[in-house]
Amino acid sequence: MSDILMKEMESLTICPLKPAEQSGGDGSFLLVDEQENLQVRDESEFLDSLGCGDVAGVKVLSIFGNTGDGKSHTLNHILFGGKSVFLTSKSPSSCTVGVWAAFNPSLNLVALDTEGLLGAAANQNQRMRLLLKVLAVSDIVVYRTRAERLHNDMFQFLSSASGAYLKHFTPELRALSSRCGLDVPLSCLGPAVIVFQETTHTQLLGYDSKVPGHSDTLLQKRFHELGLGTEAFSSVQYVGTQTIAPPTDYSRLLEAVTQQVRNTHTRSPRQPGIVFRALHALSERFCGELSDEKMTLYSFFPDEYFTCSSVCLSCNIRCKNGMNHLRDRVPHMADGLCQFAHQFNNKVLICKKCYEAGREVIVVPKTSASGDNQWFGLAKYAWSGYVLECASCGVIYRSRQYWMGNQDPESNVVRSEVKHVWEGNDTFLTSHQNAAQRVLDGMNFVIQSVSEYSTGPTKAVTAWLTDQVAPPYWRPNNDITACHGCQKIFVESERKHHCRSCGEGFCHPCSSHRMPVPERGWGSNPVRVCQSCYRQGGPADTNSQVCKVEPRGLIARRVTEVAQSTLDMVSTAVDYPLCFVKEVARPDYWVPDTDITQCHQCSKPFTPVMSKHHCRACGQGVCGPCSTHFKPVPSRGWDHPVRVCDSCHARPEAL
Repeated sequence: MSDILMKEMESLTICPLKPAEQSGGDGSFLLVDEQENLQVRDESEFLDSLGCGDVAGVKVLSIFGNTGDGKSHTLNHILFGGKSVFLTSKSPSSCTVGVWAAFNPSLNLVALDTEGLLGAAANQNQRMRLLLKVLAVSDIVVYRTRAERLHNDMFQFLSSASGAYLKHFTPELRALSSRCGLDVPLSCLGPAVIVFQETTHTQLLGYDSKVPGHSDTLLQKRFHELGLGTEAFSSVQYVGTQTIAPPTDYSRLLEAVTQQVRNTHTRSPRQPGIVFRALHALSERFCGELSDEKMTLYSFFPDEYFTCSSVCLSCNIRCKNGMNHLRDRVPHMADGLCQFAHQFNNKVLICKKCYEAGREVIVVPKTSASGDNQWFGLAKYAWSGYVLECASCGVIYRSRQYWMGNQDPESNVVRSEVKHVWEGNDTFLTSHQNAAQRVLDGMNFVIQSVSEYSTGPTKAVTAWLTDQVAPPYWRPNNDITACHGCQKIFVESERKHHCRSCGEGFCHPCSSHRMPVPERGWGSNPVRVCQSCYRQGGPADTNSQVCKVEPRGLIARRVTEVAQSTLDMVSTAVDYPLCFVKEVARPDYWVPDTDITQCHQCSKPFTPVMSKHHCRACGQGVCGPCSTHFKPVPSRGWDHPVRVCDSCHARPEAL
């Protein structure tokens, strides 16, 4: 190092090495530490620390440059008359750690002193991101260099900062402008950059030209030759000084800074509180640890500094949204196609008609349409297979709609797409992967809800199913203990028949007649009636409570009678090992039975004889008393009431 530079360095004062022990100079304070944490609690403390609470408008100047180039020394001389407002040091270690702030009352200028580039410090990624947040709230940026020739690193740094400012900080600054009621959006007003070069032996840029602004033109030409842009900055200006003998002449730099402070054509002074709010908003948005893994090389400000760190579990592509975007209820997104993974089952079906109309509506296989009664839907499932229901178009496909020749849904009504899978976000996964469990629930709910299940599953299910879809004027099977005609007591294996005219329960001999009952909605075809109604030609009292007509219920009953033979499928499912069926059908968001040792609600330990139930909303294992409620869970694909735990049942919002 030359003798001149040694003398210049000797004029600098000593500063401690540890940031925790470092105190500011006369009038400066630590604004942000090296971990990107704001050191002032609120706007009021920020104004008090600066001493500018009664100032109407201020501008912000920040300084950047390599470590050891005298940034703090420069600020002290151009803004504070050489006073040690910002601490300086001749130590080989960096003196400035974090971001320090001070206020110049003569120019109404907030000065921010930053950490040097190329320093040997930990958390380098976070420190670099902090520099850009400082740049984003600045009106004037001074890049200080003592290099004899302008290095490519400076051009790369400024160009990377410009690109990152436009790409990542524009939305946040625009939102802040709206909240603060500014006439001109902050995002449109990039800072003015002043490149301040101090040389000893080398001529300054544009030394041989007397044309005003020629050095600025040469600087921009250098950016262009390197293929780099500075679109975010309102201006890029060159200021140079050649120091053959100390001290350094800062007059031209002070003149350039004063000119930018007084220039209100591109950036006007702001209320001091807005500066704090802008820095606070950027700190809240862009925060958190940054790993060196998967970091873009050869870039001062890679996208990883400012974008979400989540990656797709299936294809390992990174989310392209900004940091903490989930706070704004913006979902994860990624460019490019994903790959299918069996463990995630991330293939979805999209209604083709809606897709061609510019909408994406995902459909999932279900046992019944959302408008079907649960029992009616089960009968239809057994008869015509699973359905695909679009929220806009209704039911668009039934797997067994025709006796033969049913086409695959992807050939005409839906298109398939492989979706990205994000950790903690199972919105589309759960709606697809619990389709099998919904089928099983449909059967088990019929079977296991009947008290006489163990003695005669087929007849018990028939009676129960009949009660659910029967017309309102029919007497429920549970209330029928004896034949309404001959008063014979029904035995367990004996079938109960309903007269389609009066709705009472009879044995087979007392209801063997058939005749049309159009007044009950059964049309002109002959149906089963009792002897009394057959002789009278119709029901004796059509105004009684038991005789109320509901055509929609009759339709359900007619479909059930047509599909009666399909109940054999239900009884077969009973004989099949239920534990195996449940394991195959279990949705991924359910906690496995092997991991459930106690009730998630009451913490009561499960014994071998206790049943473990799953809440269809949260997937946790609960005991019977803690899961007595039934409620639709459309977010999980359950359109009809299903078992939920007490906590989920108490939630006021829709599940």
